[in-house]
Amino acid sequence: MADFQPGLAEEARRRLGASLAEQREANKLWQAMVRSPRSRGALARYRSVLGPPEAAEPRTIGDLTCEALLWPVPLWPDLRFEVLAAPDGAVWNEWLVRAPGARSPVLESARDLLPWSATVDEVARAFAPVRPMEGSAPTRWRLAFTASGRSCVAEFTYGLLQEVSVTEDPPDTP
Repeated sequence: MADFQPGLAEEARRRLGASLAEQREANKLWQAMVRSPRSRGALARYRSVLGPPEAAEPRTIGDLTCEALLWPVPLWPDLRFEVLAAPDGAVWNEWLVRAPGARSPVLESARDLLPWSATVDEVARAFAPVRPMEGSAPTRWRLAFTASGRSCVAEFTYGLLQEVSVTEDPPDTP
């Protein structure tokens, strides 16, 4: 997230009480876990790092059934880290979602789309129809949509809004 919002990321690190050295060491350990030739599956990694999920429930998406696991996020009490896992434990998706019962932000115009204020799902609902676009990395998503007659592209990292670019012409949306 620091790629898009370095100031917010620095503020978040301080709020969490972590030094820059601790942040770098945590990232180094995570990268080593992910890239290890004896690496455990993604779901096992999340469980070992995050502990038991706060909630786990079956979820049906189309004709696929998976398990949705939710972990609290200390930095954002109204969000949860959600992992969608296949019956065999393979991870299909991992991102931030609004916590059950938490209020979603009011999103009526592009001006309401502030960094770290909304999730992919919230933006997609508020500005439907949207056109999903490929992100620049596996943990990134983009949505194209029209807001107040203007073309917008929202960028997300781990499902959390990072930035919005706005132009005058509306995009082609379904």
